[in-house]
Amino acid sequence: MIELHRVSKVYSVGPVKVPALSEVSFGIARGEFVVLTGPSGAGKTTLLRLLYREDLPTEGELEVLGYPVTTLRRSKVAALRRSIGVVFQDAKLLPGRTVYENIAFVLRVLGTPRREVTARAFDALRAVGLSARAQAYPAQLSQGEAQRAALARAIVRKPALLLADEPTGNLDDTMATDIIEVVKDIWAGGTTVVLATHQAQLAAALRRRMLVLDAGRLVKDEG
Repeated sequence: MIELHRVSKVYSVGPVKVPALSEVSFGIARGEFVVLTGPSGAGKTTLLRLLYREDLPTEGELEVLGYPVTTLRRSKVAALRRSIGVVFQDAKLLPGRTVYENIAFVLRVLGTPRREVTARAFDALRAVGLSARAQAYPAQLSQGEAQRAALARAIVRKPALLLADEPTGNLDDTMATDIIEVVKDIWAGGTTVVLATHQAQLAAALRRRMLVLDAGRLVKDEG
């Protein structure tokens, strides 16, 4: 499913080289739920960006869903991303569209037949417990509801892999617990999950395999 071999990422800030990841190696099997943790600035977001080919490593080899990401032709990037759902700390919903329209938009971009769009969009909304808010606009949602909508948008394409980058970072404890339960349900349905969080208590409470980054290095792989 995912294989990294000595992956490094260095950013250039003017004449200064800033290492974000240093020789990171690990594998994730299909169907796993993996927690990526470590302090802010440890390299978690950089690693997720490499997994969905938003960025490229400076060194090393990376394979995701059978695609050799480091050598992947630009014409194949869209095919890789169609199999990956991504959720950010900021839900990043389109403000001028309803919750339903935000989700349906993804399907239309993918060329889903019109007759399937509504059914699949509402299936995703039901999966996250948000079907009653389908006609609400993002500004009318609570932060927890906005994250549920973002999860629905991520899973409506039925991805093989879900990447969640600090999905509970802006939420109170109750809302965070609700979002984690939704993510667990998605995983139970067969989707591989990589969830990044800097919240050590949350990472420990999940009781899943944990990858710990510190200053760009993988310092622990347990569980």
